[in-house]
Amino acid sequence: MSQTQVIKVTKDTIKKMHAFYKNNLLNKTVPYTDFVAKVGSTTITAYTSGKIVFQGPDAEKAAARWGNAVPGKKAHNASSKKTTILPANFSQLSVLGSDEVGNGSYFGPVTVCAAYVDKTMVTKLKALGVRDSKELTDPQIVKLSAVIKELIPHRLLIVEPEKYNQIQPKYNAVHMKVALHNQAIYLLLKEIAPIKPEAILIDQFTPETNYKKYVRSEQNQVTEKLYFITKGEQYHVAVAAASIISRAAFLEELDKESKELGMNVPSGAGATSDKVAAAILAKGGIELLSKYAKLHFANTEKAKKIAAK
Repeated sequence: MSQTQVIKVTKDTIKKMHAFYKNNLLNKTVPYTDFVAKVGSTTITAYTSGKIVFQGPDAEKAAARWGNAVPGKKAHNASSKKTTILPANFSQLSVLGSDEVGNGSYFGPVTVCAAYVDKTMVTKLKALGVRDSKELTDPQIVKLSAVIKELIPHRLLIVEPEKYNQIQPKYNAVHMKVALHNQAIYLLLKEIAPIKPEAILIDQFTPETNYKKYVRSEQNQVTEKLYFITKGEQYHVAVAAASIISRAAFLEELDKESKELGMNVPSGAGATSDKVAAAILAKGGIELLSKYAKLHFANTEKAKKIAAK
């Protein structure tokens, strides 16, 4: 489901965004813009006025990374207007949180983690520095993930590119993420039983009605005590922990890919990814590329053109 989300940011934030999306920038000239980038199927257009327009299936989540929506410019679907009301004192409850990484990156897997944080562990995790993974460096994330995994129950699912390419024709990007979140949560609930979390918080990537529509086709459906909210890590440390574990796994898999190929494999889906993909095609054709990249991305056709020169 395509969405449009608009936010207003400062010039300093535009600079940070430009650096963040450096590997996703499009060679596109649009009047009065600072940059245009594409992450997966979502396009980000940054205007010099400070207005940022996000368009695509993950527009709401991508925008939430940087600021609040401009009034009247919320995502164009009715269910996005619904306000999520969390239980009182939510940050101090025993919560199972889930988050995913890698959906917008051409190379590397999609990683989804569900993490359970008992209320007695909330303060300890925060003291360790468990917070929004976007505020941490990659080495900090990898180091912190190892500590978190020793302390709390969690379930990590990793869909390598080869498997992703087999599934993708049957599952669109949102449906795949719904299936993975649901499965990770289901497996973790089985693991911690008979303990039951007071709530389950999913870092929102699609409207709640959309999530529930797709989850109906799954075998082991988790439907009780579910809450959906963007920037979930700000509401409970369980989502922050899940985000860090997911991100660390994604980084470790990228590093593994780089070593196997003997070249630096980037995250994101920008021009650098096109060049690396072209080099992989020259080395082993589409069969080799399918083991490391999500082939349905536009990068594949761009890489073929580069390799053909």
